[in-house]
Amino acid sequence: MTTREPSPSVAAARSCMEAARDALVAMQHAAGYWKGELETNVTMDAEDLLLRQFLGIRTEAQSAASARWIRSKQRDDGTWANFYGGPPELSTTVEAYVALRLAGDRPEEEHMARAAAYVRDAGGVEATRVFTRIWLALFGLVDWEDLPVLPAELIFLPSRFPLNIYDFACWARQTVVALTVVSHHRPVRDLGLRIDELFTGRRSTERPPLSTWAGRLTLLDRLLHRYERRPIRFLRRAALAKAERWIVEHQEDDGGWGGIQPPWVYSIIALHLRGYSLGHPVLRGALAGLDGFSIEDDAGRRLEACQSPVWDTVLAMIALADAGMKPDDPVLESAGRWVLGEEITRRGDWAVRRPGLEPGGWAFEFANDWYPDIDDTAEVVLALKRSEAAADPAIDRGVAWVLGMQCADGGWGAFDVDNTRTLCREQPFCDFGELIDPPSADVTAHVVEMLASTGRDIEATRRGVRWLLEHQEEDGSWFGRWGANHVYGTGAVLVALLAAGVAPGDRAIARGVAWLVEHQNEDGGWGEDLRSYEDPAWRGRGHSTASQTGWALQGLVAAGEREAAARGVQFLVDTQRPEGTWDEPWFTGTGFPGAFYINYHLYRLVFPLSALGRYLEREEGRG
Repeated sequence: MTTREPSPSVAAARSCMEAARDALVAMQHAAGYWKGELETNVTMDAEDLLLRQFLGIRTEAQSAASARWIRSKQRDDGTWANFYGGPPELSTTVEAYVALRLAGDRPEEEHMARAAAYVRDAGGVEATRVFTRIWLALFGLVDWEDLPVLPAELIFLPSRFPLNIYDFACWARQTVVALTVVSHHRPVRDLGLRIDELFTGRRSTERPPLSTWAGRLTLLDRLLHRYERRPIRFLRRAALAKAERWIVEHQEDDGGWGGIQPPWVYSIIALHLRGYSLGHPVLRGALAGLDGFSIEDDAGRRLEACQSPVWDTVLAMIALADAGMKPDDPVLESAGRWVLGEEITRRGDWAVRRPGLEPGGWAFEFANDWYPDIDDTAEVVLALKRSEAAADPAIDRGVAWVLGMQCADGGWGAFDVDNTRTLCREQPFCDFGELIDPPSADVTAHVVEMLASTGRDIEATRRGVRWLLEHQEEDGSWFGRWGANHVYGTGAVLVALLAAGVAPGDRAIARGVAWLVEHQNEDGGWGEDLRSYEDPAWRGRGHSTASQTGWALQGLVAAGEREAAARGVQFLVDTQRPEGTWDEPWFTGTGFPGAFYINYHLYRLVFPLSALGRYLEREEGRG
């Protein structure tokens, strides 16, 4: 922690805020929304090329552009990481390598040889995650028999039965249903190359003990391999037909599934295997929508894993309101109208567990009506209440839906209610990312803040506050499920608890503030490396970033802390770019803790702007 004392002048902080405000306003689309790029790792781009090869639609121009982007992200040691500055990642490196081979790069080229050497040293293709080996199996590079089985009959399990599809979080559910179809067909298409240089010939013979659920499910997988050779034909036909109907029914208006890449690409493959031609309206729309997730510029061609216009827009609205923009400003008016037009009024998968709950709420993406999410809806309500839309009945519907999605323990997950059965995590094919959607501190904090702002359902708010207090970490921080990591969780929870009436002098507040102050960097900012999800030694440690500094400042300003907050504001003043925003190559968003991370390109602007506005409101209102 720094001992640097100079505080920013109010004038310098205001100038910084106004430049950021102007930069954000300039980014608004004519329709009223904001959308920043959502950057992830190169597996998206590698899998895009592999998908197009599988379907027979890959072009040399696409391959060259994607390869240019993939090469640009390779590090000096020949590897690729899952996030900027992160450690080498085996599966990511294998997928990137295969994509470059497909694009024409030769194994003997120096950058390819370095990558292959790392892969062999790290255990080879044999040590990659299941999803990487599924992609390789599609082209005969891995034997389907060596992969876990996903039986199509899974679709028949009732919602109360363990391991039914609704036990999986929504993002995993759609992927699993599609993969049951793929697992049945076990297709093999021509890739036109071999990757023998990536194999070691070593196979792990270790199996988890039968005394564990992982061991029992591994044994079940061995039995399912036998069943796959001779399934009950009428039952398998019925299961495949039901899975196909489920997939088609869940396609969104933009052609995708869930607004995210994994279920989208696997659903395309599954339906193609079921006989859908590429000219069929379902697949034609799916491929056109996927093209809409592509970005091509001088750096190359890359695919967004998701798009976040609703989330970006409401965060921008809140930031602008924090910066002093009036509710009737045309910028906020047009944004509010656009957001209201994105309300979801149909039932989605959430209704399986809440059949009597009326629909309401908002999703993250342009089109994801099956899966509105609680986090977005809470932030939408907070944003609309600070605009001319404050009295719109959509707010009441959104609040009512969020209240109905409160979990039994008093917290809130992101998409589902009481999605907490951990048995899904023990299945042999589930070795990549979170598979369930339990309550988290950051989502619960956003809901508690929203409920406090509306004054609705005091008892639900109390239960949420109690959940947050019970889930404070021993070191005083809170875990951040959807943002990196304890800086995100702690900043959000402090704001929420104080908004809900917890006293600034409360021990939980004091401990949270102390944790943030203790983890302030020497330059005055805050940063937390994504390795903190797996290694507690990284908690609160990392390069200072504008977004994470914004999160910490929001919590400290709400709690009334002054010295560390002033140093944090000075960091923002010192590091602002001439055009009003900040550099931020580091990934500070989280898809799956420990596995998949995101660089939201708008985070580096909206969160610092919001923090500066709140800081100035406090400082200028003092005297």
